[in-house]
Amino acid sequence: MATELDSHFVAHFVAMARNNAWANHRLLSACEALSPEEFAAPRAGFFPSLRATLNHILDVDLYYVTALEGGDALQRYDEPDSDCADARSLRLVQTALDKRLIAFCERQTDASLSRDCVLPRPNRKPPPTRVAAVLEHLFQHDIHHRGQAHAMLSSTHVKPPQLDEFFLAGEQHLRRDELRALGLPET
Repeated sequence: MATELDSHFVAHFVAMARNNAWANHRLLSACEALSPEEFAAPRAGFFPSLRATLNHILDVDLYYVTALEGGDALQRYDEPDSDCADARSLRLVQTALDKRLIAFCERQTDASLSRDCVLPRPNRKPPPTRVAAVLEHLFQHDIHHRGQAHAMLSSTHVKPPQLDEFFLAGEQHLRRDELRALGLPET
């Protein structure tokens, strides 16, 4: 039986997965105002464009979610990188993947979060990592690259959206529309 602390631990990961989906949706929705050419235009960042940065988030999410679900994550290395040419098509694919991640987090328990997850690589065999640590890494990775994309978007005619209005009470109205669009609770 899960303790109250355990349920808070699981609830934290569910909240982070929902926040991740909301932030991806909000950022990609803003990017939909860009033409495909603007979306792919060279910009300063770790990756050379919004298109490359946001497709990278998708690819890394695919790898980790597949591994967390017990699938063949190594197969991701054999597949071509995602290259959605516009923000709308990317948003649709990312949203579906974000829903998989939310569902995965909702199925977790304290015990399952403590289990090992194997993250295969084509050129080495890293040691197993706890599921909780993989999730923490995945959320941090996405936050890191969304921040870069947010900065890139500021060099366009599109105002970058706020991405930090998810957790605080009193800000529910600022996220309500996106949560409804994603079918998520308005917490």
